Amino acid sequence: MSALINTNVFDYINVLDKAADASWLRNDAISNNISNVDTPGYKRQDVDFESQLAKALHNSRYTSMDARVSNIKSNRLNPLYYTDYAGFSYRLDGNNVDIDTEGVYLAKNQVTYQGLVLSINQEFKNLQSVMK
Repeated sequence: MSALINTNVFDYINVLDKAADASWLRNDAISNNISNVDTPGYKRQDVDFESQLAKALHNSRYTSMDARVSNIKSNRLNPLYYTDYAGFSYRLDGNNVDIDTEGVYLAKNQVTYQGLVLSINQEFKNLQSVMK
């Protein structure tokens, strides 16, 4: 069974899984930002996965999407945790977290995560129907 997991049957699932993990990390970062909204000097944190995925997909731009996804090395596709606007601050105390903006980011990320989980489930349903 482990040999099957390394084949291209699971290419989309592997990428979707990495994206869901990144979305989960982003949720943690946003929650941390909201928790630190009143902490002087705190700088908001975020997670970048989308540019990593775009870069990985762009490396083989003259091929089909299936081939692009198949060529992605999932062990190199990792989300990056970073400090956003480290030199910028909304307030005199140096904190750059805007609670309203974080609420919007949180809602957007929750919808993204739900969509990724639905996509993973659909991929497994597709595999299940093929195996019948």
